[in-house]
Amino acid sequence: MLDVKFITENAELVKNAMATRSGVYDVDKVLALNARRKEIIAQVEKMKAERNRVSDEIAALKKNKQNADDKIAAMKKDNEGIKKLDEELTAVEAELKMAVMSIPNVPHRSVPVGKDDSQNKEVRKWGEPTKFDFAPKAHWDLGADLDILDPATAAKISGARFMIYRGAGARLERAITNFMLDTHTQNGYTEVFPPFMVNRDSMYGTGQLPKFEEDAFAVKNNGYFLVPTAEVPVTNMHRGEVIDKAKLPIRYCAYTACFRAEAGSAGRDTRGLIRLHQFNKVELVKFCAPENSYEELESLTAEAELILQKLGLPYRVVCLCSGDLGFSSAKTYDIEVWMPSYGRYVEISSCSDFEDYQARRMNIKYKENGKTALLHTLNGSGLAVGRTTAAILENFQNADGTVTVPQALRPYMGTDKITGV
Repeated sequence: MLDVKFITENAELVKNAMATRSGVYDVDKVLALNARRKEIIAQVEKMKAERNRVSDEIAALKKNKQNADDKIAAMKKDNEGIKKLDEELTAVEAELKMAVMSIPNVPHRSVPVGKDDSQNKEVRKWGEPTKFDFAPKAHWDLGADLDILDPATAAKISGARFMIYRGAGARLERAITNFMLDTHTQNGYTEVFPPFMVNRDSMYGTGQLPKFEEDAFAVKNNGYFLVPTAEVPVTNMHRGEVIDKAKLPIRYCAYTACFRAEAGSAGRDTRGLIRLHQFNKVELVKFCAPENSYEELESLTAEAELILQKLGLPYRVVCLCSGDLGFSSAKTYDIEVWMPSYGRYVEISSCSDFEDYQARRMNIKYKENGKTALLHTLNGSGLAVGRTTAAILENFQNADGTVTVPQALRPYMGTDKITGV
């Protein structure tokens, strides 16, 4: 979250920044609640000082064996007033905290101003869109023909937007996951395998709550949430900690299944592997010193891109405009892989710098020369596994209906071609 002091001292800057984002954000409510909080504190301090003065007078009267009943009555009245103000202060501070948590991050100065994804800025491309000398199939049709993707059975046992992988499809998904983890650990990331359920504090810490509670899968009656991304458990690993600056940057990679209740788009996104309620993802998470933050964002993005380069999948990188920026992010690069069935690039990774927005929520600091300060957090998909599976099926399909396995995956798959279960 943003610092209340920063919001109050830079109210117009924050308001102008919120005007460039998608949605409506009540900065004035934060200002009003903070002003009331200060008023109450000042009133209470004044009343407590008066109470202390009257208490001294009562003590003096009693010492001199004089009647202090009026003073005692006045002090009781002051105590009741202080109690009421303390109760109001507790309520105002709780409301202020929620109001501040409802304000998204301020976009970095390098983020293009725009209203939606149509105004995102292309940064670079790698490879050329795949061309075929035959009519290519969508990955869901390939999956059905090869009997490696089975949404119908998944719908029977779970519902719409779930998937069962069969045979070579299951092996391909597992191969991609292991390939990604091996590549990232070779590049200096520490692999962790976190829980797939987290508590409410963890969801607040990374910014999923309160804004996105309706998109989360809550586990009934016990306060847990199924993880929407490994970002949540992994970033919360250091919640409430002070880290020696010499240990920064800290880099983690993690595989988890991810669970999202979002409705998503209509049309093609309702078929295949692009937008499921449950999907697999390898996530990259970084903790770093503020001065290295944007250098780490560039390297994080390059490390996610490396997966696509090793697989030989064409892609592009776009810088999200302010109106398309995620709630907690100060700057985000989306990596979009070429999908022949869509005839366009489709998001396969978002790499974001949150600056100290998440660290303030989670109270994660670093220490240098005896002084502490909030560190910066970053994360990115490295990559979405299901979408990578879809991209491989579509870009490496053959005229005979088989799919060539990318060279980098053959040691994991034990074959150079997918011909079915």
